This record gives sequence, C-alpha cells and structure tokens, in this order.
Amino acid sequence: MGREPLSPASSLTPGSPMDIHRRIWHRIAAYAAHDDPMVAACNTIALVVASNQPFYPLYVYFAVSDHVWPTFFTFVSTPLFLAVPAVARRHSKAGRALLPIAGMANTVLSAKVFGAASGVEIFLIPCALIAATYFRTSERMIAFILIGAALTIYLGLSGAYDVPAHIYTPSEYQAFSRLNAMSAGTLSIFVGLIASGVISKIKSRR
Repeated sequence: MGREPLSPASSLTPGSPMDIHRRIWHRIAAYAAHDDPMVAACNTIALVVASNQPFYPLYVYFAVSDHVWPTFFTFVSTPLFLAVPAVARRHSKAGRALLPIAGMANTVLSAKVFGAASGVEIFLIPCALIAATYFRTSERMIAFILIGAALTIYLGLSGAYDVPAHIYTPSEYQAFSRLNAMSAGTLSIFVGLIASGVISKIKSRR
C-alpha cells in the first residue's frame, strides 16, 4: 500500500534466463550504438547479417539440398561483420565502408564455393545499395568506389569461378537462386527501412 508498482526490469530475478537475455541484449545494443545515425544504422545491419549467418545452412537444407557443408565456408566473413561497430568507433567512414566490403567478400567466397549458378551474386545489389545510401554528399567518392567495386566483381568474376565445392543438380540450383533472391531482396528492404529511420533522425536534429 502506497508503493509504486515494480518495473519489469526490477521484477527480474538476477541470473534468470530473462535477466541474462536482457543483459545480453543491452550489451549488443550498446555495441551497435553510435552518435552518428548513419554509423549506428550500419552497425545494426552488420550485426543482423552476422546473427543471420548461422541459420543459412538451415535455409539451404530446407529449401535446396541436404548437402549443406559448403555453407560453413561463409562463416569466414562473420568476424568482418561483427567488427564493423568496433572499427566505426575509431573511424566512422572505415566502419561504414567495411560493411559493404564484408558483404562483397562474402559474395565472392559464396560464388566460388556454390558456383555462379546458385545466384548468390545477387547479394552484390544490397552491398551497392548500402554504399549508395550510408555516405554523405561529401563522402560520395567512397560510395562511388564501393559501388564500382561491386560492379567490377560482377562483370569481372561472374562465370570465372573454378569448380564449386559441391555441384548441385539443375533443380537444386533453381531452388538456390530463389532462396538467394528472396534473401537479398529481404536484406535490401531492411536496408531501406533502416535508411528511412536515419533520415527521420537527421531531420529531427535540424
């Protein structure tokens, strides 16, 4: 009687699964946070991509084939995505640039492992979209270089990869292409939605 209701945070038992989950979430949010909305957006995208990579083998298993072992090569790029916020703290431009660079590196590796017939090169589109969106007018040269790199990779390496780690059947490659098209499309939409939030934050500061 006469006491204020406990907040959800105060009602958590220390060490309980919910409390541990809350602490982990707060640490992740703090790691991604940045005063610059553009940097914070790139940090968020990088961490979402990194957190989604462990599920890629499951996507391939259910949508393409039970031969999923080549997908584990894609984990090589995970540290690059996870490093984006740390790099951005020291140099915001380098951190933002690392995001599409990591994406392009992962795309090249995936195309080499799965083969160009998997349609994985479509991920170059969200890489170019990130480069075009998250650099200011004064930083356009960086954006043009990154967009040019994505275009060069597509034109220069497409069809030039060696024999993939595993050769899938034609029907499996069709399923692979559909999976990658849907994934790249979803990522592009997510990048756009995050960008709209950045625009709102920038306008509110003026």
